[in-house]
Amino acid sequence: MLESTSTRDALKKLIERIETLENEKRQLNEHISDVYREAKDFGFDPKIMRQVIRLRKKDPEDFQEEQELLETYQHALGMLPESD
Repeated sequence: MLESTSTRDALKKLIERIETLENEKRQLNEHISDVYREAKDFGFDPKIMRQVIRLRKKDPEDFQEEQELLETYQHALGMLPESD
């Protein structure tokens, strides 16, 4: 299988790097959760904040197209008043 020492060493280093990154990711996620808790203490809605963050990541053109489709579907379902 992994006969060569250099191959085993390379695998070990890669695994250790992944483990380190996974630990850092866990810590970052804990920090993010802390910020959401703090926001909630200020009266902000974390669920809405997450939606805003997702929207801010989108390309403006994709966002606009998505908004137009959403409005079209909402009109079709009677969720929005008909526009003149």
